[in-house]
Amino acid sequence: MKRLLNIYAAVVVFLAYTMIFGFRKSFTVATFDGIMIAGYSYKTILVISQVLGYMLAKFYGIKYISELKRSGRGTIILILTGISWLSWLFFAIVPLPYNIVFLFINGFPLGMLWGVVFSYIEGRRSTDFIGATLAVSFIFASGFVRSAGGWLMMTFHLSEFWVPFYTGLLFAAPLLLFVYLMEKIPAPVEADIAARMERTPMTAAQRRIFLKRFLPGLAACILIYTFATIFRDIRDNFGAEMWKEMGFFNQPAIFSKTETPITLIILVLIGSMVMIRNNFKALMLAHVFIALGFILAGLSTLAFINGQLAPLWWMTLVGLGLYMVYIPFNAVFFERLIATFRYAGNVGFLIYLADSFGYIGSVGVLFSKEIFKVQLNWVSFFSNSVIWLSVLGLMLTLFSAFYFRLKYKSAEPKKPAFLEEKQAFLKY
Repeated sequence: MKRLLNIYAAVVVFLAYTMIFGFRKSFTVATFDGIMIAGYSYKTILVISQVLGYMLAKFYGIKYISELKRSGRGTIILILTGISWLSWLFFAIVPLPYNIVFLFINGFPLGMLWGVVFSYIEGRRSTDFIGATLAVSFIFASGFVRSAGGWLMMTFHLSEFWVPFYTGLLFAAPLLLFVYLMEKIPAPVEADIAARMERTPMTAAQRRIFLKRFLPGLAACILIYTFATIFRDIRDNFGAEMWKEMGFFNQPAIFSKTETPITLIILVLIGSMVMIRNNFKALMLAHVFIALGFILAGLSTLAFINGQLAPLWWMTLVGLGLYMVYIPFNAVFFERLIATFRYAGNVGFLIYLADSFGYIGSVGVLFSKEIFKVQLNWVSFFSNSVIWLSVLGLMLTLFSAFYFRLKYKSAEPKKPAFLEEKQAFLKY
């Protein structure tokens, strides 16, 4: 019965977040060739506008998601998604350049939704499996939504400006169903709480205590996550341009062709961690996956640059490597960190803390390209940068693993961290 419940929760959150993604990324299937605004690429400005909304949502979410109550979450999801969908309607009917602002309006509410959805499944012995299923949803959804948008554009000859709205229309009714089913997921039981700690809203004082206790390790993790976010977003937002530069054009199915195998591999890798009951060992294994992800991304890119790897294989393997870095933080890393050091709190706080800096990095790269008028060949820029990313990321991962191992070994066995937290909190 418990196994069936876990599978139910995994399938429902996977499909719910896939539907949510239908309101976000379909516009990236269009290239908006030849459209410039004040000398800047129109599509890049659209991406920046949406990512700015996302970035500010992550900063706001540090407080909002960490203090989120467990009631009314389904309504919150539908309201925020509805706002994002309406923004695509206005994007289509308002003339450019004034429609750019609606990408920001679209990004902000959607940026809040990951934490809301994850709150349904954290703090369980099965969270690794369910969380991995949820996390891979945006790998699958990224390709699936762009394929859906490309299919709509080619089949119904839709304008590039109307594709996002009609893509949202495809996903609206299924979203209602899966939010309803998500509301039926039962709360964690006592055995879950004993194994993973109770997940509760966190006050500002509790957040400060947690940061102070683990600052060096968290700083390294946030840097790793920032690098992964930058290059995941480049691959995600400018994948159409990279495929075009490599000779692939008007092939919407190619997005699903690369993302589907990545989804399945990541699901097996991260989901298998549910079998590891020891939280510290699972935390160390997450570091191993992240390190291997950097190595895979770097080596596959070297092979591609030297002409030893075909474009389809490269985009698949480099994507797999980047997601091996990115996904653990969204699924198991922070979940196991809280459980290892016995803190009462929630994962949303840590995910949104990392996400906020990750999106600063993404916006910084895009702004730099436009402000300094850098004429990029996306394939060349992406491939060369990934090699440097892999070297630096691997070094940071080794530091993080060493830091948390040292922290764990030096912990006082007779004074659990959550008691120390309680004593420190009472001093405020």
